[in-house]
Amino acid sequence: MNPSASSSPSSITITRPDDWHLHLRDGATIASVLPHTARQFARAIVMPNLRPPVTTTAQAIAYRERILAALPAGMRFEALMVLYLTDNTPPDEIRRGIDSGVVHAVKLYPAGATTNSDAGVTDLTKCYATLDAMQKVGMPLLVHGEVTDPGIDIFDREAVFIERVMQPLRRDMPELRVVFEHITTKDAAQYVAEADQHVGATITAHHLLYNRNEIFKGGIRPHYYCLPVLKREVHRQALVAAATSGSAKFFLGTDSAPHAKGMKEHACGCAGCYTALHAMELYAEAFDQAGALDKLEQFASFSGPDFYKLPRNTGTITLAREAWTVPEELPLGDASVVPLNGGETLQWKFA
Repeated sequence: MNPSASSSPSSITITRPDDWHLHLRDGATIASVLPHTARQFARAIVMPNLRPPVTTTAQAIAYRERILAALPAGMRFEALMVLYLTDNTPPDEIRRGIDSGVVHAVKLYPAGATTNSDAGVTDLTKCYATLDAMQKVGMPLLVHGEVTDPGIDIFDREAVFIERVMQPLRRDMPELRVVFEHITTKDAAQYVAEADQHVGATITAHHLLYNRNEIFKGGIRPHYYCLPVLKREVHRQALVAAATSGSAKFFLGTDSAPHAKGMKEHACGCAGCYTALHAMELYAEAFDQAGALDKLEQFASFSGPDFYKLPRNTGTITLAREAWTVPEELPLGDASVVPLNGGETLQWKFA
């Protein structure tokens, strides 16, 4: 953090951050959204839930090439690739991923949990040989932490996931490195804080800033609908406390998820908030509201690379306390995307 920063500074300068949970999609969408991320972040863990999903190292390498081909001239950005875990992912694929130098993690989507998760895992015990291979080489497992049992209330699915999936998994694979992604509850924050050094968690800006009331202010507001869904205020407060604690277990992951406006403002709208445009401004708002701007650099720039055992970045970014209006819409291929807070005013601006 800028040593001259006071408790309410006019600007802050931090080491260049990384995004440890990002959706870029594919095709023309990449070119529309990638510059927003690359402007702020040096690296990003890129989610593999395409159609078809990225299940092999060869597919991950090809996807990375498509991403880098869409990077505007003069921008520097590193795409960190992830394999999509299925019931049939062979252990040998983990070695191929490690040897490639391109694959940095494997993602667990419980089948049916979120966007493009229909090819996900139906029974985690089917994957134990592959998980053991990951445990041996130190490759992290990234988990979408919700059960899909229709008998479980949507607001309880993360807490039940801890009991039904995380606890047995950690018991059976104690050396497996696990990132509990986009945590949304007090239960998950407490679980991660009390876990050993092999467990970390990402937290989104929207889960730090908003509770579930935001979805229903003045009617249904689909651009605040994401999975895992926003929770009660007590959970939001627990996430803020975790993110601003200075603990190396918690780090930045936007879960920025571009969906065309028509697919969000729809009778069966897609889940996901688009925050890549203004991610660091949103995080700065959240940390400023908590009086913890001095903790932002640890959360955004240090904890993630340390967990992934990658070098910290050497450049810096500056955020200024300056009011600006978020665009109401942005281009998304042949369509448009509505960013979170579209048309509203933020108090921090990427300099």
